[in-house]
Amino acid sequence: MNIRRLKDNISSRLMLAATVFACLLLFSMVLGLFFRAGPILKAVPIPDLLFSTEWSPSAGKFGFYPFIMGTLWVTVLATVIAVPISLLSSIYLSEYAGSRLRETVSPLIDLLAGIPSVVYGLWGVLAVVPFIKNTLAPALGVETIGGYGILAGGIVLSIMVFPIIISITGEVLRSVSLDLREVSLSLGATKWQTIKHVVLRKAKPGIFAAIVLGFSRAFGETMAVLMVVGNVAKVPSSIFDPAYPLTALIANTYGEMMSVDLYDSAILLAALILLLVVMIFNVIARMVLIKIERSII
Repeated sequence: MNIRRLKDNISSRLMLAATVFACLLLFSMVLGLFFRAGPILKAVPIPDLLFSTEWSPSAGKFGFYPFIMGTLWVTVLATVIAVPISLLSSIYLSEYAGSRLRETVSPLIDLLAGIPSVVYGLWGVLAVVPFIKNTLAPALGVETIGGYGILAGGIVLSIMVFPIIISITGEVLRSVSLDLREVSLSLGATKWQTIKHVVLRKAKPGIFAAIVLGFSRAFGETMAVLMVVGNVAKVPSSIFDPAYPLTALIANTYGEMMSVDLYDSAILLAALILLLVVMIFNVIARMVLIKIERSII
């Protein structure tokens, strides 16, 4: 018995140590980026960093505003495209599809999550960009830089976040009590009325959490966006304009021009901003999901 208890204590302590290490890893990343970004924070006021439009490292100008706006434009557009399609897909798979169809389609949706982002980027370059350049832009009478821009990035990103939103929303919809559906149907409501007024209303917090997680996934994406968004450091004014998201800035420039004062610190500040935003959105989504799980129990 003593040996068994000793083994149990050792294994529990090892698992505790692994858990603490995983938690400390996140905080160490945040602190490491903060200290490395310290020089730029001391040298340049934060309002100038966040709201200045001039990016000229050789002249000591580090305005992140075009990159922040480029990130927001692409991410918001991807979310706007992805949410209706993902929500309707989740409703169909959860409420209408048979078990055989659901078992066939679900692995295919999960497979989308496992495709490398560079493959999505190549697909965007070969399919989405030519479509915008040769078909959509001429039909609407707008000019684009070879089809590269926010719209191309938004379309590619929206497809990348489909699996996250569909999977989480589907689980939330299926967690709604069957009794609520039966009560609604017994009162004479149609199936769609039951879904619209009972199921979706009950699952609203979980759907919100799924959208937030999809938003944070799109916000931090790098390679696919970098390949199709155009990478022009200016504040966009339409979805057909090129943009330069923060992720593309980090991937394109880190390691270059490090002889320029504060350049290294500025790039690491961009990484810190991305990390904090994604972390905040993930924490919000997780808190909502935990609240839902507790209410079900």
